Amino acid sequence: MKVLNYPLTKITIWFILGILVSYYCKPTISLIIPLLTVASIAFLISCFLVRKNKKQSLFFGLSTYLLSCSIGLVTLLFHTESLHESHYTQNQKAFETSQTITFTLHEKLKSNMYSDRYIALINTVNGKKYSGKIIVSIQKDSTPNPLIIGNIIKVKTTLQHNSSNKNPNQFDYGKYLADKQIYAQLNLNKSEISISQNIKKDIWYYSGRLHSRILRNLEKAHFNKDEMNVALALILGQQQEISSDIIQDYQYSGATHILSVSGLHVGFIMLFINFILKPIPNTRKGSFIKLLSILISLAIFAIISGLSPSVLRSVVMFSFLAIGNHLRRSGNTYHTLLVSMLLILLFEPYFLFDVGFQLSYIALFFILWLQPLLQRMYSPKHKISNYLWNALTVSFAAQIGASPLCLYYFHQFPGLFFVTNIIIIPILSFIMIAGIIVMLIAIFCSPPVLLVEIFEKSIYILNQMIHFVASFESFVIRDISFNSYYTITFYLLIISATIWFKKPDFTKLTFLLTSVILVQISFIYTKKEIESQQELIIYNSKKSTLISERTGKNITLFSSDTLSEKTTKTNAFNSYLVGNFSRLKSIHKVNNILFFNGNRIFIIDSSGIYKNKIQPEILLLTQSPKINLDRLLQNMHPKIIIADASNSNSIVRNWKATCLKKNIPFHATSEKGFYKLN
Repeated sequence: MKVLNYPLTKITIWFILGILVSYYCKPTISLIIPLLTVASIAFLISCFLVRKNKKQSLFFGLSTYLLSCSIGLVTLLFHTESLHESHYTQNQKAFETSQTITFTLHEKLKSNMYSDRYIALINTVNGKKYSGKIIVSIQKDSTPNPLIIGNIIKVKTTLQHNSSNKNPNQFDYGKYLADKQIYAQLNLNKSEISISQNIKKDIWYYSGRLHSRILRNLEKAHFNKDEMNVALALILGQQQEISSDIIQDYQYSGATHILSVSGLHVGFIMLFINFILKPIPNTRKGSFIKLLSILISLAIFAIISGLSPSVLRSVVMFSFLAIGNHLRRSGNTYHTLLVSMLLILLFEPYFLFDVGFQLSYIALFFILWLQPLLQRMYSPKHKISNYLWNALTVSFAAQIGASPLCLYYFHQFPGLFFVTNIIIIPILSFIMIAGIIVMLIAIFCSPPVLLVEIFEKSIYILNQMIHFVASFESFVIRDISFNSYYTITFYLLIISATIWFKKPDFTKLTFLLTSVILVQISFIYTKKEIESQQELIIYNSKKSTLISERTGKNITLFSSDTLSEKTTKTNAFNSYLVGNFSRLKSIHKVNNILFFNGNRIFIIDSSGIYKNKIQPEILLLTQSPKINLDRLLQNMHPKIIIADASNSNSIVRNWKATCLKKNIPFHATSEKGFYKLN
């Protein structure tokens, strides 16, 4: 694998390793700075020694990798905004009592039925300057929304910490926001806010105004709303207004990637620009004009699309590819890819933990590395069959590379992804070209009706084709259990198999067979790990009480609901089932008493009926029972009290205060999430 022999590859790997160590181990600045100093001195000494004596290259290599790792450690640390003294998280009072807060609207997010949502930048807290990003939700009402990007808003309120996942194996939204340097949120009414007449006019303000202008001109041209929302996603990466049904169709057909602007879209734009500039000769001056035109066009596209992270990543990546082509280094595409990745992570190291970033780079790498191998397997004679074969090999290469990550994050696999890609690529090529033209015209005026109708109809056809593929739901394999062991070993298997197929020999066959054994070991280890576990989970479920008891991979579910399929299909339980490689053995109506590993769990429901003689280790309160908790505690003496989410918030607050007085541990699932008993 020649790419691993590139010095830049090793430097990038060690840099990424440093980011990972900093992220998971969380070292202090007092530890990292001395390490960076030592690594820098060692690197300078090795540079001097290697000039004098070439035999010192090993020391030079080791010192280089140590310095790369140290820079990765420091980079993540300095980009963790919550560690800065001026960050709002350093003001604990802002989370405890009402404070006067001013912030600037920075980015529009997808709204819901009840509120408009934004990312905002904190300016001041009680007149003192602070910084940092928050999520702001402003409740909708009958009056028009006057807010725009750049508005400075003043409000007196309390910051709220991001909520973490309240049930096991569910998507951790709090962690997701923390990786984007967002640590708090506000839920406001319009009547609470005061909008300043001053507007912060930065590049995001002008980008937002430009986007609003395009939207207004498209609406004037009577663009159908559903098709317009898909067009804004395809061309500008704006997914905020797409309906959930359309998003589901794209998910089931394996075409979700085309709704978020990625390398595919930016690649189309670059090809289109190259096509327009084809008459310019490939002289030194002509090549420079082409490069400058491409870079300016990609920068304009990034601004029009709202400077979202996914767009910026793709624009940087293809800008480096364009520079590589200009320097006549197209054969060394891996270097270009690595340079773009390294540069992005230097400025935004938290992108490494973004699913979109991971999938973009791994898919592009496998297209560059694996697609030529697949393409050589068959040589079509006709142009149409050649196009279909190329589309298939690109699709398969990208899917093979991205599949382990997709299974790990999303636990589903679209069986008809290859059909989808063959269908959509021709029409998507046309849509991208027509869309760019329509959007450029919409910057200045309302586009011609005929052009809008052609563009609208092409998107309608695309949506119908996607819907048709998605209608074959039996080809969408859902709820696939897949853990980190599987992900790592499957990537080893894919890489070793590709290396062996490219140029078979005994050493590569040994590597391939070793990776096969490692995959089997990951299956055996996972099975052994699951079978040795026993746990009871009390879920954070508002509609009903939900308790599961797991022994190995077998789960017994207890519910207060009538026994139906709805109980087993709740997101809370299904995520746990998939995440633990488990199967549902039986469902029972929840009783007043449960036993688990020598612990007696007594449950009091809405009836409020209980027996004084019972002395449980755990007392579970559900469905807001009308009880005198002081008297109950005097009789039962439980070690811990748990209140699930089926109770009203006011009653839970009273119970919490009572337990605090009695010095008894209290766990409210609505506040702390699920309760686990091993």
